[in-house]
Amino acid sequence: MTDPLAAAVRRAVGAVSDPELRRPLADLDMLRDITVEDGTAHVGIVLTIVGCPAATRIESDVRAAAAAVPGIEGVEVAVGVMTPAERRALTERLRDGRAPRQMPFGPDALTRVIAVTSGKGGVGKSTLTANLAVALAARGRRVGLVDADVHGFSIPGLLGIPPGTQPTRIDDLMLPPVAHDVKTISIGMFLRDGESVVAWRGPMLHRTVQQFLTDVFFGDLDVLLIDMPPGTGDIAITLGHLLPHAEVLVVTTPQEAASEVAIRSALVARQTGQRVIGVVENMAAMALPDGTLLELFGAGGGQAVADALSQGSDPVPLLVSVPLSPALRTGGDAGIPVVLADPTDPAAQTILALAERIDATGRGLAGRRLTVTPR
Repeated sequence: MTDPLAAAVRRAVGAVSDPELRRPLADLDMLRDITVEDGTAHVGIVLTIVGCPAATRIESDVRAAAAAVPGIEGVEVAVGVMTPAERRALTERLRDGRAPRQMPFGPDALTRVIAVTSGKGGVGKSTLTANLAVALAARGRRVGLVDADVHGFSIPGLLGIPPGTQPTRIDDLMLPPVAHDVKTISIGMFLRDGESVVAWRGPMLHRTVQQFLTDVFFGDLDVLLIDMPPGTGDIAITLGHLLPHAEVLVVTTPQEAASEVAIRSALVARQTGQRVIGVVENMAAMALPDGTLLELFGAGGGQAVADALSQGSDPVPLLVSVPLSPALRTGGDAGIPVVLADPTDPAAQTILALAERIDATGRGLAGRRLTVTPR
């Protein structure tokens, strides 16, 4: 009589998702013996590595799933660790036939790659990128975020990832931390205690960005956002060569000085084959309580960038103008993006609209091989 009950427990526990790999435990071969005796479910599971940071959550979710099965009155969970052979089999399964250190975001990949760029620092590019990533994830998209601003990394703090958090390593795979349903990687996760400055030149920067794209296992993504460093330096050129098919979102402010430099960053992206999909004007006019508008940084810069980048039959639209917002700033300082912390804020509403607009366009199939065989 206990066999059907044990099978029900196995199905329930097998459906529990690993919070890092985002796949059911049954698919990851993490289940072991499961029996039921006198109403108590004895559940065996194995983790990928010793000291797995998700261990407590996995055990809690497994316990809750087993306890929810009708007829189960108690749950005992035995936790082990995969053998080296089991880990090798798992990493091969996760790669899905790809060789180690092979870049999974090539031209034929189904993942949409969007590089968020600006000509200069201080325009709120990283804050916008973090909020856009979270907004897309809230729409049900599988989102990854690469903090490619190696010298000025800020994405971990903006997403509330605690200092000292590092990717989980399974053999030669690195699993990125997940914050607000966004898988994130940043050089800030690899600095030793006491380090806060990255003083690297071209070759080191190239290798770091390349490793972010090849050695980090993001799994199946709908969208990969890349927070670019300001300007047109080594990293912009590296990513242009590694991801020539990427789309580019240009961030500027209404200020004329910022818009002129933003145009340059977009033109460099175009030289590598990347396509500019739109302009976002940040720090736009803020509505004051008396109904007047505060144009702290002027007006018209975003439209000027869009007009300058539009080419005949390939127009570049001004997608949104994000107003100045104290809530946007405080959300970034607290590590809770404003689209979650205060979704009714005007800036949050605008970014949510941006996510909807980007999500609605999708990535075309032109130029990509389809993995089907005609009959």
